[in-house]
Amino acid sequence: MSLRERLKNLPVGQKLLAALLVLLSAVLLVANITFISAAYWISQESMTPQALQTVGRLLATPSLSEEALRSKENAEALLQRLDNYSPLRLAAIYNGDGRLLAEVQNGDVLQLPTRYSDLEKWRLREFRTNVLIELPQPQGQSGHLLLVASSELPGAFYTGTLTASLAILVFSLLLWFVVAQQIRKLVTNPILQLEELSRQVTREENYALRAGKGSEDEIGRLADAFNTMLTRIEGREQQLKRARDDAQSAVLQAQSLAEETRRSNRKLELEVQVRGKIEKKLTGFQNYLNSIIDSMPSALIAVDEQFYVTQWNQEATNLSGTNLDEALNQPIFLAFPSIKPFLPQLSRAAEHMRVEKVERVTWALIDTPRHYTLTFYPLMGGAGRGVVIRIDDITQRLTMEELMVQSEKMLSVGGLAAGMAHEINNPLGAILHNVQNIRRRLSPDLQKNLDQAAECNVELDVINCYLEGREIPRLLDGIHQAGSRAAKIVSHMLAFSRRSNRKMEACELPPLIDQAIEIAGTDFDLAEGFDFRALHIEREFDPDLGPVPVIANELEQVLLNLLKNAAQAIHQRGDEEEGEMGHIVLRTRRQGKWAEIQVEDNGVGIPEHICKRIFEPFFTTKEVGQGTGLGLSVSYFIITNNHKGQMEVQSTPGEGTCFTLRLPLIQTEATST
Repeated sequence: MSLRERLKNLPVGQKLLAALLVLLSAVLLVANITFISAAYWISQESMTPQALQTVGRLLATPSLSEEALRSKENAEALLQRLDNYSPLRLAAIYNGDGRLLAEVQNGDVLQLPTRYSDLEKWRLREFRTNVLIELPQPQGQSGHLLLVASSELPGAFYTGTLTASLAILVFSLLLWFVVAQQIRKLVTNPILQLEELSRQVTREENYALRAGKGSEDEIGRLADAFNTMLTRIEGREQQLKRARDDAQSAVLQAQSLAEETRRSNRKLELEVQVRGKIEKKLTGFQNYLNSIIDSMPSALIAVDEQFYVTQWNQEATNLSGTNLDEALNQPIFLAFPSIKPFLPQLSRAAEHMRVEKVERVTWALIDTPRHYTLTFYPLMGGAGRGVVIRIDDITQRLTMEELMVQSEKMLSVGGLAAGMAHEINNPLGAILHNVQNIRRRLSPDLQKNLDQAAECNVELDVINCYLEGREIPRLLDGIHQAGSRAAKIVSHMLAFSRRSNRKMEACELPPLIDQAIEIAGTDFDLAEGFDFRALHIEREFDPDLGPVPVIANELEQVLLNLLKNAAQAIHQRGDEEEGEMGHIVLRTRRQGKWAEIQVEDNGVGIPEHICKRIFEPFFTTKEVGQGTGLGLSVSYFIITNNHKGQMEVQSTPGEGTCFTLRLPLIQTEATST
């Protein structure tokens, strides 16, 4: 136990005595220190200088000083007379020439300067009291006597001080003993008596006991307060006895009531059992309904008249990111912030009791933007009015509708393309044939042309020179190129409208894709003005995919179209960022019953309004003469009609485009025309 804890646990009287003892000791110590310090100061500042001056004047008499300055021996003899003077620490004599003649020291040796001229500096550094006395000479220069006082007090002073301190200590102890007796009588004994009384009251539980009348100090007031407490406790004890008697009579009444309560409890137990069974069934039914609601693919949210959430299913949690516990009893616009713009429809459904519907809204709630339909149903019942909000994801439905519309367009345009191709082929063939005939009939290599020119008195070279000057051959080349391009469009139209009569064969996709890349590298570089082989091609092929039933040359045509479009999109970037080269990623993977092929590029991308039309025949964003608008439509027809697959596009303007081809892994035979 530490000293502080021991002092804390001492009785009050002993604490006071200990404090008094410490106080007396401190006063005695401070008084002694003060007395010694004062005596030292008085000795050093007043008495010692005066004594040194007196001794110096005695030695400075002409007879003594003249005798001492004659020789070193006389000076030492004079100083030896001062050896027994205890307050003297050092005495030294300097002759008229300023040299140290003799010195006497008590205690440790002090280093004196040998020349009088250095003495003033030494005196400034010396902390002891010192006096310099002039020794006059009848003839010649005067000498000097240096006296240095000791810094210590006499031993008799310490002896007397110690004796006085012991006397004061004895007197203080006697005084402390007398004070201790009074403290025990006035403080300790009354507290012990009050403690004994409290123990007796606790032991005997006799609250009629009282403490004796004491003094008017704090202990006396404490005794009065203790007596007051005993008086109140005694009164409450009597009240408790009366209450105990009343309680016994009440117990008898309670026993009679308990019997009646038992009978009532039996009836209540039967009712509780019945209610428990009903509640259990209701709880099971409620859980069943909640399971049905949570299992629905639509988000269902019920709100009251103030638009606070009362019902919230799992799909609502998935869409909003708000848990059921956080959503219940919260305003709908806080639990599901995306519904806030549609509060007017929600208000109309609640006020006019009619169904409100928002046909299409696009939200990016989870990851990618998706399309939803919002329906607000008015709710009426015993619990009050409210509204049920149903949110349906219609993204897949819209995609299927777009695919159906696209398929209808392709079928209708297919029939149109067949008729147009036959009608255009005849005049187109005549145009190309006549251009060829014009060139043949202007050629000097045919003798018939030369004969006819001679018959008309003209030279065929002159005619050709005129035609060259008027750029007629270049115009004929333009007619031939336009006709050839029109013939190519017609062949695409015929291929678009004609059903393939070839059968599908199981092929490995990686070699087919590599062959399409090789053809693209030799076909597109010169035609498009940039090197396709300079693009970075990444292949991410699924090794577990296996053979896929396809028409190899048609799928190769589709891949060539996609590679061409990807290369052109990369080339259109123009000012490519430094360090970012064009690249195309080709992937194959298995997705359920489908084999997927993806062609992804980092080109300019396709805006959303154009993505909806890229599979339409003759739709193109290229300049006139740069494209026919049939490449993607024919590719779409090959995948969806000939292979019974799917073709989709996803694009972000400025980032790139990804075409996805899905081919069924179960072989289906292509029908013939």
